[in-house]
Amino acid sequence: MSGSILFQAIIFLAGAIICVPIAKRFGLSSVLGYLIAGILIGPYVLGFVGEEGDDILHFAEFGVVIMLFLIGLEIEPKSFWKMRKSIVGMGGAQLIATLALSYAAFSYYGYDWKVSLVISMAVVLSSTAIVLQTLKEKGLMETNYGAASFSILLFQDIIVIPMLAIIPLLSSKDVSAIDTAGHEGESQTYLLDGLPIGVQGFAVILSVVLVILAGRYLFVPMLRLVAKAKVRELLSASALIIVLGLALVMELVGLSPALGAFLGGVVLATSEFKHELESNLEPFKGLLLGLFFMAVGASINFIIIADNPMMISGIVLGVILLKAVVIFGVAALFRLKMDQRLLLAVGLAQVGEFAFVLLSFAFQLNILDRAQLDMMLVVTAVTMTLAPILGMINERLILPRIGTKESEARTMDHIARSHKTILVGFGHFGSTVGRFLRSHGIEATILDHDSNRVDLLRKMGFEVYYGDATRPDLLESAGIEEAELLISAVDNPDTTLTLVELVREKYPHVKIMARAKGRYDAYELLNMGVQNVYRESLESSVKLASDVLAHMGFRKYSIMRQAQNFIKYDEESLRRMADQPKDTEEYIFKAREEIQQQEKLLEDDLKRGIIDDDHHWDSAEMRRQKGKLK
Repeated sequence: MSGSILFQAIIFLAGAIICVPIAKRFGLSSVLGYLIAGILIGPYVLGFVGEEGDDILHFAEFGVVIMLFLIGLEIEPKSFWKMRKSIVGMGGAQLIATLALSYAAFSYYGYDWKVSLVISMAVVLSSTAIVLQTLKEKGLMETNYGAASFSILLFQDIIVIPMLAIIPLLSSKDVSAIDTAGHEGESQTYLLDGLPIGVQGFAVILSVVLVILAGRYLFVPMLRLVAKAKVRELLSASALIIVLGLALVMELVGLSPALGAFLGGVVLATSEFKHELESNLEPFKGLLLGLFFMAVGASINFIIIADNPMMISGIVLGVILLKAVVIFGVAALFRLKMDQRLLLAVGLAQVGEFAFVLLSFAFQLNILDRAQLDMMLVVTAVTMTLAPILGMINERLILPRIGTKESEARTMDHIARSHKTILVGFGHFGSTVGRFLRSHGIEATILDHDSNRVDLLRKMGFEVYYGDATRPDLLESAGIEEAELLISAVDNPDTTLTLVELVREKYPHVKIMARAKGRYDAYELLNMGVQNVYRESLESSVKLASDVLAHMGFRKYSIMRQAQNFIKYDEESLRRMADQPKDTEEYIFKAREEIQQQEKLLEDDLKRGIIDDDHHWDSAEMRRQKGKLK
């Protein structure tokens, strides 16, 4: 029964459902939850999944492909072109330094030069899946750390192509019947076997051009045609076929499927179907990435670790330290702040998923023997498993003492004595709140997790404090124990919920006023006991509707009164609906009732003449405005 695909599917899903919520409950990343689930259900612990889990790993790697496509959708071609210097500069520097040092280390310990070179190629690569998923979860993609991580990872994905071309040159074995997943049989390699290098290069360039042309003249017209059918599942199928097609074409001509998918995403980033593609592919990405992380955890061979504990531990520690030191140096060379350097060094210190491809391919070409392959596969999987743990240690233990030391030394005492208001998050939303308060003489202690934004705010005269506001020690340094009010203007709803839970538990005297992305986020905050919740879209939406009515000739003051009533009724409805179970027939029924009741109240206001009685004010206001124009 354990060999049944249905049984394995149930085991994988059950492992995720059990382990990921537990990991999140303890403040850990979902990636670590998936990895732990994979270790537990794997062949070397509980044994629910056999050693055939490698096949699942190759299937789950499609999650990485979808993730790169979605990231490409968020980057317009102009923005991508602007990043070229950081991609080549940071990525190239990291590659050269890591490759040289790791090659020297493995050669020193007696490995053949070919073996040392192949292993060093694998060590150079970091895990795109783990790093980008972590950045997404923590809302750090828009920071300098996020941009630097993405630049290095993208360069690594590109460099896989020449690496795969070089490996066969190190072996005398025929590669015509070997694929890069490590299986012998029909030719289906990344390399165009039997063709001159020049022809292969031309095919690669031609394929990139075809992707760009297809994005504009094939994919968009196809999506428009499908959209006319008004069948949602066809749009999902279209999104999948685009990604699958890109991955297949890139694989056939020698490019990484993930890189090809990323390029396709960039091409489609300016199309009208950008958000539709994102919403259709997001569920597939999340599920397949989770499966990928679990497959990595299940692939850790504890028998090899038990047989060679000192050697495996030494290589794992050596690889992580070597990569961390190199990346820290590259970050310093490109003038990143101390906290950004530490985040980058720890975040990219693992060996990545493409190492499985390189190592297996080298084994099939007899460059690596079975013992060397097994050793490096275990090292790769262990470093990937340790990545989120090291990231957590860095954020909670190292950064508070090193990364924010300068900020704390300059601002802690003054903050603790001066301000009764703490403002968390100073992006577009938070800066509006902060500037409006300041215009009325109210100074607030500002907390933000982007150190470059912090430096800019200080130059502008704001008192600001760098760090993660969900850390109790940072809140205490900012004077939370003496504060009266905490304003959460954070963009990430998960961060807001974590912050609210922490403050309500440890500092119940502090009044919380929180930003909510939408109605459902507001429900969660209300259910946690936060009475002052502000939906970021409500006021703007009502203002836009009011301006539309004014443009159509309705009285401005009447519209203003009705807009105030609309917001009042909607806020009352929000509180009545907060404890209702969502996504149920009962909720839909009650929501429909609330909408009808709200519309009836607004109509009653008009019928009672409350609004129309204000027409004299409108007439006077109109005369005043006309006088100004003259």
